[in-house]
Amino acid sequence: MIPPQEASARRREIEDKLKQEEETLSFIRDSLEKSDQLTKNMVSILSSFESRLMKLENSIIPVHKQTENLQRLQENVEKTLSCLDHVISYYHVATDTEKIIREGPTGRLEEYLGSMAKIQKAVEYFQDNSPDSPELNKVKLLFERGKESLESEFRSLMTRHSKIVSPVLILDLISGDDELEVQEDVALEHLPESVLRDVVRISRWLVEYGRNQDFMNVYYQIRSSQLDRSIKGLKEHFRKSSSSSGVPYSPAIPNKRKDTPTKKPVKRPGTIRKAQNLLKQYSQHGLDGKKGGSNLIPLEGRDDMLDVETDAYIHCVSAFVKLALSEYQLLTEIIPEHHQKKTFDSLIQDALDGLMIEGENIVSAARKAIIRHDFSTVLTVFPILRHLKQTKPEFDQVLQGTAASTKNKLPSLITSMETIGAKALEDFADNIKNDPDKEYNMPKDGTVHELTSNAILFLQQLLDFQETAGAMLASQETSSSATSYSSEFSKRLLSTYICKVLGNLQLNLLSKSKVYEDPALSAIFLHNNYNYILKSLEKSELIQLVAVTQKTAECSYREHIQQQIQTYQRSWLKVTDYIAEKNLPVFQPGVKLRDKERQMIKERFKGFNDGLEELCKIQKAWAIPDTEQRDKIRQAQKNIVKEAYRAFLHRYGSVPFTKNPEKYIKYRVEQVGDMIDRLFDTSA
Repeated sequence: MIPPQEASARRREIEDKLKQEEETLSFIRDSLEKSDQLTKNMVSILSSFESRLMKLENSIIPVHKQTENLQRLQENVEKTLSCLDHVISYYHVATDTEKIIREGPTGRLEEYLGSMAKIQKAVEYFQDNSPDSPELNKVKLLFERGKESLESEFRSLMTRHSKIVSPVLILDLISGDDELEVQEDVALEHLPESVLRDVVRISRWLVEYGRNQDFMNVYYQIRSSQLDRSIKGLKEHFRKSSSSSGVPYSPAIPNKRKDTPTKKPVKRPGTIRKAQNLLKQYSQHGLDGKKGGSNLIPLEGRDDMLDVETDAYIHCVSAFVKLALSEYQLLTEIIPEHHQKKTFDSLIQDALDGLMIEGENIVSAARKAIIRHDFSTVLTVFPILRHLKQTKPEFDQVLQGTAASTKNKLPSLITSMETIGAKALEDFADNIKNDPDKEYNMPKDGTVHELTSNAILFLQQLLDFQETAGAMLASQETSSSATSYSSEFSKRLLSTYICKVLGNLQLNLLSKSKVYEDPALSAIFLHNNYNYILKSLEKSELIQLVAVTQKTAECSYREHIQQQIQTYQRSWLKVTDYIAEKNLPVFQPGVKLRDKERQMIKERFKGFNDGLEELCKIQKAWAIPDTEQRDKIRQAQKNIVKEAYRAFLHRYGSVPFTKNPEKYIKYRVEQVGDMIDRLFDTSA
């Protein structure tokens, strides 16, 4: 059992806790009552606010809607006014721009194009909204007038500022390929920068808005004329200045080059003059020939003129390539891309046709020259053809995109020149073979025949044009290999051709030598010609070219020369036979000669003297131009005759075969040698 004291204490504790709980409950109840009261107050306030807000909304919404309608009405009015202003402005365009259009675009292109833009918009407006209005016709007429003024301005700018390129500048341009700095110095400016800008603007406007392509015709006609005149001016420059000043070259900008070395002139083609200079060199060594008959027209007389014409044409071809390329670069800035190739094709036609016609005239002149055997004129084809073939890659590049007929013009000319060149070569070889024997045209002194010198001179030309001449010959080959011939093939053809000419020449010389009644003079004639041929071959590179197909040519000519020397020496047998030991009488020393023996000795002396005098008189007028050969032949003959005469004198000089020995012993041995030393010397 719980003690009474503990129970009493527990009760008191419980009662205290109960009391505390009651107090807490009472506090909570009071708080709830207060919260309910506050809630009721808040609900009352919110209900009042909602009521007022509904009243406000019902008042404001109608006002807002009315205001929105008013704003919309204001915007519509403003748009209407703006449209009216815009429409009204189109009616004023003609008046506002008429003065500008009437005065033209010169000096104020941008302003003018701005006015044209306004007119164009007015035209478009009236076409869409009022196609029957008189205002449409008015702005249309104004637009057409403005377009015509722009076309006229385009023509005027191109005409006034398109100048021909001076010959000096063209020559600098041609010469500047290998020197970048020089090439920059001579860069072409066809139009001033400001003019070019205006021309480009007008061009673009006419294409985009003017729907007009006539200006492209104007462009190519003007530029075509300038290109053609520039090339013709260069040709005329050559004609006027080449004869007096050599290569017609002078610096385009002398001030810039005043303190720098003068640039090398344009390399001129080696045509006729080079071979003639070689011929002069040979002449100094005694190889020159004297006039002898030949129906070959000599390669002299018109060489300077031919060189000028040839150089002029070659430079004009190079000028065309450079100028045409420059024209294309200018054209790409002005002409729309899809019209550039066609316009360029038209632009270059006059200048290109002029070159092609002149080239065909050269071919025609060569054809006529072949008929009259004037092969010096034919030679002009060689440097021209070589240059055309060298320039063809540049030509092809410049003419990309042009019509096939334009591209084919140069290949056609090259083919014509190759054909006529090959014919010239073949006709020349035939002419050498068939050159007639004309007694009155043969050199009386047996010197080099003109046919020989002309033939060698012609062949020397081919050294500068080996590839060209070989290609000419190869182009006429019918074999399939000729369609893709190699340089080695061409070289062999040329070597074969040269050997053919030399063979024909040799046959003709043999035939001509028979004109001489004296076999010795005939031998001298052949000796001189063979020697001239051999020395000419050796002093040039012809001997190497001949050796390609005929290895023994040099030895063969030396053998021929030696054979003719031996033939000539036999002419002296009628002199030396008189004093030859086999024909002399035999007698015993101290034994008196019989009359028959004395007479025989007298006849031997007389025969020797007469023969010596006769031969020396005749052969003195003969010629051996080669000093070395002349001395060699004299010395050999002198040794033979002197030796025989010395032995003869030694044996019979002191024999009493006559009472007047001076009558028969007319010459000492040294005198005989002196007489022979004067052979082949008309000045002695």
